[in-house]
Amino acid sequence: MDLGLTLGPLRRGPADPTFRTAPGTVWRATRTPAGPATLRVTLDGAEASATAWGPGADWVLDGLPELLGSADDPAAFVPRHRLVHASHRRRPGLRLTRTGLVLESLIPTVLEQKVTTDEAYRAWRRLVRQYGEPAPGPAPGQGPDGPGLYVMPDPRTWTLIPSWDWHKAGVDSKRSATIVRAARLAARLEEATAMDLPAAAARLEAIPGIGPWTSAETLQRSNGAPDAVTTGDLHLPGIIGYALAGNRDADDAAMLELLAPYAGQRHRAARLVLLAGAAPPRRVPRMPRGDIGKL
Repeated sequence: MDLGLTLGPLRRGPADPTFRTAPGTVWRATRTPAGPATLRVTLDGAEASATAWGPGADWVLDGLPELLGSADDPAAFVPRHRLVHASHRRRPGLRLTRTGLVLESLIPTVLEQKVTTDEAYRAWRRLVRQYGEPAPGPAPGQGPDGPGLYVMPDPRTWTLIPSWDWHKAGVDSKRSATIVRAARLAARLEEATAMDLPAAAARLEAIPGIGPWTSAETLQRSNGAPDAVTTGDLHLPGIIGYALAGNRDADDAAMLELLAPYAGQRHRAARLVLLAGAAPPRRVPRMPRGDIGKL
């Protein structure tokens, strides 16, 4: 098991206040049904060990095997393309994580709608540090391994963030309204972790502002869903199309056709394509970075 590859999707940017890494170690601050928790996972060869602090410590330790991919079945994946095969062979330690927590993946995913990742990461950092709480544990914010960890706000706090602080964080009213609606229905959304993929996606997409892109990106993390392929993405169809068929102009339909041989494992196949780094050459400048908080 590769610790970085497995838990990397839970990190929202290099300065994510809920996530830190050190050689062979991952620190993660989370809000569980039992309360806030800090988890430190260390991988030494083939053996993983963990320590947790806070009211949710037992909860995160009970869920540690699934967080590290015990519910994942890599043997079910059969590469069908030489690029996918090569990427799969180079990364035997890739496992699909399952957090068992919907809201903590849903909110940062909503923040990523229709903006650059830099803008979304900045909004996540600002809101978590301003409205979250210092993570439990030994002297949080001190020491080289776990500096400045914060637990994201609870659902009620998300609903109470005033409009001007959303604005200062660069979050428009559409995305903030979606997050508030989701936070008000947090208990119902968390039930999706026990559902199969179609039912879980339907539960999330019943909330206005949450579509297939957002539900897939969320369920990949919360449910460890190997077939939750992301549609509606600006770049992914072109990357998949270029890597597998030389078609940089592929749309969602073409991407799904190329991924059809991997039915049941389409998310893993797409992830391996991304890890292969076979993106088409850029034709236009990068999307300009905006900041509505300065307006």
